[in-house]
Amino acid sequence: MNAGDGIEPFEGDDLQYSPTRLAGWLQEVNRPERVQPGHLTRADLAQLSPRELLIHNDAREVWHANIGPIHTPQLIALHEDLAEIVESNRHDGDKTKPAALVDAYPGLGKSTAVRAYGRHLYRKLVTLRGETTPAGDRRVPVIYIALSGNTQIRGLNASICRFYGLPVTGDADTLAERAVDAVLSMKTTAIIVDDVHFLAGSKSNAARMANQLKYLSNVFPVTLIYVGVGVQQRGILREGFTREETLLAQFGRRTTPLTLRPFEVESEEGRLEWRTLLKTIERQLVLAEKFPGMLAEELSDYLYARSTGHFASLMSLINRGCLRAIRRGHERLHEGLMDQVKNDAAAEGARQELEAAIKAGLLTTRPASRPPLQKRSA
Repeated sequence: MNAGDGIEPFEGDDLQYSPTRLAGWLQEVNRPERVQPGHLTRADLAQLSPRELLIHNDAREVWHANIGPIHTPQLIALHEDLAEIVESNRHDGDKTKPAALVDAYPGLGKSTAVRAYGRHLYRKLVTLRGETTPAGDRRVPVIYIALSGNTQIRGLNASICRFYGLPVTGDADTLAERAVDAVLSMKTTAIIVDDVHFLAGSKSNAARMANQLKYLSNVFPVTLIYVGVGVQQRGILREGFTREETLLAQFGRRTTPLTLRPFEVESEEGRLEWRTLLKTIERQLVLAEKFPGMLAEELSDYLYARSTGHFASLMSLINRGCLRAIRRGHERLHEGLMDQVKNDAAAEGARQELEAAIKAGLLTTRPASRPPLQKRSA
């Protein structure tokens, strides 16, 4: 199908960009909120032409793949903690600004949550101070970089330069000076450094990289927000592993550790949080046969066992389930369909134990105080 057929091409709502580059980060920060596709009944779907159905389904696929961020209690608490650290760092340039470290298990949505805070802070400061600096440069209040395996000092500095679109030639010191100039001219307030655990390898490397991060804190007049997995256990905050090294650590004194907890269902509060999350997601699904309680009642235990309470695993499972439901004509989620959906290895590895506990009545996701919802049998 092409322009010669007289049919207008449909590009869809996919957004392809890298937030580790300024152009991509600006696209993420400034993009308008997606509009949820309209709900169509089976009768409505049957009235669509083949091309109209393709377009509608394409819009639903993109929508389901990009639901969120959802303002869970975990995300709200993290944003409040980040705001307290970042927005209280109004120190003059001669004072070191304390850093934040978001250290949590994989699959909890920590990168998404931190970037969401970064977008909010970016928009707030541009609204307050304008899109350009007094010198006429673009104002870039927040930047985002992500590290890769075996990142060394030069690579860290190069990542910052690469974000700003600066040359990445020269040694580590040259790159650092180049990056500092960009930070100062564009009035950058915060730098998000994702996958910081790649900096923490051996004991000697942990100490060396801690010194480098202290250097960044001293040189850059910004708040550094680190995001990683198991960082505290790897020794960066302690600059080593012995008691003596811990007592002498400066980086740990300058860094506040934060976390995101997984959803748990061993308490009534946790079960209510899980139910609220499923109801929130349910409202955002665009399936012809969706009904109240489809997730929060009929699939509550099932989804917890399949995701182990990890947000990323849950959203992947639901996204793939919706895709299968649309393509197979089911237009709803149920256990039979979801059993055909593959999920990440970590979630699947813990599935059997949780399913056994639920089946034996030792675990439930259903709060005792839940209000009734309309149910529908499979």
